[in-house]
Amino acid sequence: MTDAVHELAQVNIARLKAPLESPQLKDFVDALDPVNAAADAAEGFVWRLQSEAGDATDIPVFGDSWLIINMSVWRDGDALTAFMYQGRHREMLSRRREWFERLAEAVTTLWWVPAGHRPTVAEAESRLLHLRTHGPTPYAFTLRTSFPAGATAPVTGEVPEGLGCSL
Repeated sequence: MTDAVHELAQVNIARLKAPLESPQLKDFVDALDPVNAAADAAEGFVWRLQSEAGDATDIPVFGDSWLIINMSVWRDGDALTAFMYQGRHREMLSRRREWFERLAEAVTTLWWVPAGHRPTVAEAESRLLHLRTHGPTPYAFTLRTSFPAGATAPVTGEVPEGLGCSL
């Protein structure tokens, strides 16, 4: 649990195996609205990235039209974890290999934001690249290796060439 000064941002990206309009992704697309509604109503949910369509599937990430993004802000890691592993979202997680390619690079990262801050896609890309380059740090971490809210300065150094587009 964190104090009311910070909230937990999360981003995950996925590379589609087929176009969103394809029969292969029909179950995924059909589940988006109910899963997003469940997230919106979940204990500890604060905000999620969405376009005018109500989801984020048409928001570009890393300049790759086959990647989709999910980004949200939660009260803390406990609230995020409770939502992730229950109900319809859990069902979707268990079927993710049907719809998305398995990527070698990290596709999910977490970071603390000041309460009320709504992260941008550019911010999420930066945090994800940082995690890929430096591993979990207070600046960008995972559920498995988390850090308390507080100092979140990035580790200095170069991001290896190609990390942003080697998906």
